[in-house]
Amino acid sequence: MLELSNLMVFYENALALNDFSMRVDQGGIVAVIGSNSAGKTTLMNTISGLIIDTKIKEQRKGGERITLYGTVEFDGKDVTNVHPHERVRMGMVLCRERHPIFPESDLVENLRIAGYLRKKRETQEAIDFVFQLFPTLKGLKSRKAGFLSGGEQQMLSIGMALVVKPRLLLLDEPLLGLSPVMQTTLVEAIKSIRDETRLTIVIAEQFARPILPMIDHGYIIENGMLSMEGSGPELMDNPEVRAAYFGV
Repeated sequence: MLELSNLMVFYENALALNDFSMRVDQGGIVAVIGSNSAGKTTLMNTISGLIIDTKIKEQRKGGERITLYGTVEFDGKDVTNVHPHERVRMGMVLCRERHPIFPESDLVENLRIAGYLRKKRETQEAIDFVFQLFPTLKGLKSRKAGFLSGGEQQMLSIGMALVVKPRLLLLDEPLLGLSPVMQTTLVEAIKSIRDETRLTIVIAEQFARPILPMIDHGYIIENGMLSMEGSGPELMDNPEVRAAYFGV
C-alpha cells in the first residue's frame, strides 16, 4: 500500500532523513521507533505531504530552505509531489503529535468538523464508532475540547482522524506525555481499530515497549537513517533494541 524509496530531507544543510526506505502492506500495523530528533516527525510529514506545505511557506517568506529527494508511493502511484489535502482525499490521514483541535468547540462539534468531506450518515456512523472505541468520550460530548485532559484530547484527535474515514492512518507519537494507564488504553484502541476496520496503520513512537508487541513490522530510525528492521518479536528480542529502549 505504501512504499518509501531512498527518502532524503534537508533543512538548509542539515540532513533530517538519510536514504530512508520502508514498505507498509495493506491491513498491517507498522511502527517507526526512534528517540527524540531521530527524524520520525519529518518522516510522517513527508508521508502525509505536510513537508510540501512547509516548504512552500518557507519559500514565500524567504526562510529555511527545505529539499526533498526520493519517492513516496501510495497504492502504486507516485505521490511525492501531491499536496496534503489531496492525499487526505486519497485516504492518507495524519494524526500529529499534539494534534490541533478546536478548543472553543465541544467534543462532538470537533468530530463533525473532521467529517466535512463525508456524508452526514457516514460521519455519524464514524462518530458512533469513536464512542465505542473510547467510551470515556461519550460522557464528555458537550465539554469544550480545550477543557479536556491531555489523554482525552489525544483520544479526540485520533477520533477526528477516524471520522475522515482513512485507508492509511498515520499516528505521530500518540503516547507522548500520557500516563501508563492512558498509554495502555490507546494501545488497545489502536489494536481494535485495526481488527474492526482493517485500516493500515503507521505509528511513529519513541516508547517501544507498549508498541512492539502489537506490530507486524518495525523500523528503528537513528539520526534520520534506518538502523534496523524486523517483526515485533524480532525487535523485542534484539539485545541492542532492549538496551536502547527497554533499559535492559
